[in-house]
Amino acid sequence: YWRLYLFKSFFLFFLAFGVFLNAKDFCVASYNVENLFDLENQKTEYKEYKAFTSSNWNKKTFHTKLNNTIKVIKDIDCDIIALQEIENKLLLQLLVKKIPSYKYYSFSKYKNSAVGLGFISKIKIVNSKDIEVKFSNKIYRPILESTFKIDNYEFKIFNNHWPSKRVKESYRIKFAKKLYDRVKKLPKDYDYILLGDFNSNYNEEQTFKFDKKLNNTYGITGINQVLNTKIKKEFNTYDDLMQKEKIAHYNLWLDLKSHERFSNKFRNQNQTPDNIIVPKALFDTKNISYIPYSFKVFKPSYLYKNKRVLRWQIKRGIHQGYGYSDHLPIIAKFSTKKDYKNSLFKHNTQNDSKDNKEVLISYLYDKETLKNPSIIKNAIVIYKNKNNAILKQKNNRAIYFYKNAKNLKLGNSYDFKVTKIENFYGLKEVKEFELLKENKKNNSYKKLYLNAKNINIFNPTYQNEIITNLNGIVKNNKLYFQNKEIRLYCKDKSILPPNNSKIRILSGHLSTFKGNIQINIHKKSDYKVEF
Repeated sequence: YWRLYLFKSFFLFFLAFGVFLNAKDFCVASYNVENLFDLENQKTEYKEYKAFTSSNWNKKTFHTKLNNTIKVIKDIDCDIIALQEIENKLLLQLLVKKIPSYKYYSFSKYKNSAVGLGFISKIKIVNSKDIEVKFSNKIYRPILESTFKIDNYEFKIFNNHWPSKRVKESYRIKFAKKLYDRVKKLPKDYDYILLGDFNSNYNEEQTFKFDKKLNNTYGITGINQVLNTKIKKEFNTYDDLMQKEKIAHYNLWLDLKSHERFSNKFRNQNQTPDNIIVPKALFDTKNISYIPYSFKVFKPSYLYKNKRVLRWQIKRGIHQGYGYSDHLPIIAKFSTKKDYKNSLFKHNTQNDSKDNKEVLISYLYDKETLKNPSIIKNAIVIYKNKNNAILKQKNNRAIYFYKNAKNLKLGNSYDFKVTKIENFYGLKEVKEFELLKENKKNNSYKKLYLNAKNINIFNPTYQNEIITNLNGIVKNNKLYFQNKEIRLYCKDKSILPPNNSKIRILSGHLSTFKGNIQINIHKKSDYKVEF
């Protein structure tokens, strides 16, 4: 009996120890490859991809595009890669053949659609099925649901390619509802990942709000409101995700600084059509966990250079034979290791002590939203324009108070409690605050301006600073100086300096808009025209 008992005990110990040893990290990526077509005529190709025509889509250009795609996949080197804009299953199988480390794959496409989507994987795919999303007047793509298994843990990944912004938001809402209805049927603590090309920015509600061509849903978006990456107009963050009662999701773009959030550029502005979105279950004490702050954009110099995504080049309908994709791959890491279980609890334990206590202005830049109020002391009003103001702490950062600073006085120092902040297209703003104390006036507040000759004004950490001593020539609302250029912006264009004038910036508000640094001119006294 005792021998049997000891044998069972040792067996269970080694079984548990073996599972512990096998625990591992794994990597998941999403990549829209931008129209990978073959040379067969399937009658669903885009005009530029009809083989052996004047478009120059031939053996040479096809193999260049294929090999470029293979290079990216190999360099990403993730365990699971979700791909979008693959013409057919045979092409996906060709990729797997060319990169034999990927033993498993799945693919989905509607019969009359030009492109489909799929997975290639080093981790076993248990099964796959389509979530059908169909319209009477348009053909898009299904959502591909594939089930994976690692260390005896099962999880699902949903690969999405939602309609582009050639159509209104209601189309993307339908995709979001289908996806939400599906995950709602999963067990409460089931591990799953939503990813792909959603053709929606992580902050889509803000992005499309004033676009009448897109907004036919009264401000409701698929990615923010239907998938619940925002609840009550606030993003779900590490600070509060586990407290949400609804099926809530966390968008991994929030792991990055606002100026780093892009996988695509449109008119040189940052866009985030590609997303990886995770549920609360990936932060609990069970099975698989997301590794916090592991999310990144894959952008080596051959894919992204001089603020340009080096996409596949087609000019006047003719393939030029070089380039990659108009999207950059996005990557996140997950783990079955015990270390990453309940990671949000650990995060909140470390950070809650900072909330509702005295912090520096720089702290606000590390937060997407505030769980509790934060107290800022000795912040000096260094700039004032009507109801707007910029406040700065000595030896720390400056921040913008938008439409709520009517009673603040230029040069005065204040203590205040911040209750609400916002990223407005990347610009950090204080939206709501409570004034606690008015300190003495600082008549030398202009000493807190930054001399533009001594700093790199394109460094995003200088946003909301007031700069001075910058000379240049104005052309088409841009200031040209020292072989560089920066946009000058003012809502009232009549305030901007005249074209071809030589000016000196006296008090320019450094701001950012969709990833681009610009100088906000609030009033004519912000600059001087020098003849």
